[in-house]
Amino acid sequence: MTLEYWNSLANQLILISALLSGFSIAIVANLVVSDKSDKISNRLLRTATVSAACFLVSVFAMTKISMITTPGGYLKNVTSSDFLLPRIIGMICFMLGLFALTTLISLSGWTKSRKAGIFSTVIGVITLLLILITLTDFHAS
Repeated sequence: MTLEYWNSLANQLILISALLSGFSIAIVANLVVSDKSDKISNRLLRTATVSAACFLVSVFAMTKISMITTPGGYLKNVTSSDFLLPRIIGMICFMLGLFALTTLISLSGWTKSRKAGIFSTVIGVITLLLILITLTDFHAS
């Protein structure tokens, strides 16, 4: 892959991760000030915190890639090995953030009722499957 492609990809992931991180942080803030301290609320808080943290790490890892791959940037003669670590950390954290966010969706209904819990779990699983299908490169032969 070219450096221009990595630069474009990093910039897109910065935008997506920042948006999802902000969403997760808003959920954490709401859960922290909530009076509920039952088991499901604590799990929601932990999951939202993991999601927010992972997306934040992804933002900064992708920012480093964007800085390295920007033409005329601070590094000259850049190769893809120059940003291997931020690429690995950024993508792992992005995927973990997606897993945590879909888990958050799945758990959310259980705070209301069994029916709402089953519904939110089904929606969370479908969401995760559709995300994974979209991110996977399948070619029909």
